[in-house]
Amino acid sequence: MSDTQVKPKVLVADDERVIADTLAIILNQSGFEATAVYSGEKAVETAKTLQPDMLISDVIMTDLNGIDAAIKIRTLVPACKILLFSGQAATADLLDRARVQGHEFEILAKPVHPQDLLARLRS
Repeated sequence: MSDTQVKPKVLVADDERVIADTLAIILNQSGFEATAVYSGEKAVETAKTLQPDMLISDVIMTDLNGIDAAIKIRTLVPACKILLFSGQAATADLLDRARVQGHEFEILAKPVHPQDLLARLRS
């Protein structure tokens, strides 16, 4: 990748800071420009200025869940690709609710292996 090529901007949201930070580091080392945030609200706020190419978000977060954040971000940045991940069963209900409202999201199960994530991002 040459310096003139624009790196895809990825916004990583997880209220477990170590996960958000680790994913951002891996992405940054892999040719992306990643920014980590630690809440759904912060993800929406950051997306307004960052205009990310992709959002990678945990679903279950304390303030604004990842699905609601993704719906808001999709409104703000329509071209943004969205990849959600979750380690919790409650996700299915949230996804069903979003689907009923016409939102489809790709979801990965936690723990997400970095190679799987990178393969998904590059596809």
